[in-house]
Amino acid sequence: MAVTLTSQAAEHIGKYLQKRGSGIGLRLGVRTTGCSGMAYKLEYVDEQAAEDHIFESFGVKVFVDPKSLSYLDGTELDYAREGLNEGFKFRNPNEKATCGCGESFTV
Repeated sequence: MAVTLTSQAAEHIGKYLQKRGSGIGLRLGVRTTGCSGMAYKLEYVDEQAAEDHIFESFGVKVFVDPKSLSYLDGTELDYAREGLNEGFKFRNPNEKATCGCGESFTV
């Protein structure tokens, strides 16, 4: 089981953690919501939870809770700029479908 970051995502997260002045990595999880049933959630981590699974890419740690890991296994998190838009992109091999607005997914 693994969750990875691209070099662009790791660079963006690392810069934000430096600017923030605290934090040990990024938490990636899922929550029930939206048209398709599930949505990704991201937050910066100040303290590791005992049950966290920890993955590291390009020197940046990604924390995933056990419940979310089964939905996120194999996911690659990228950070991209396209014209005036920029943000995280999820490449999740477990996704079966996404909603029209792109905010939620089904596994």
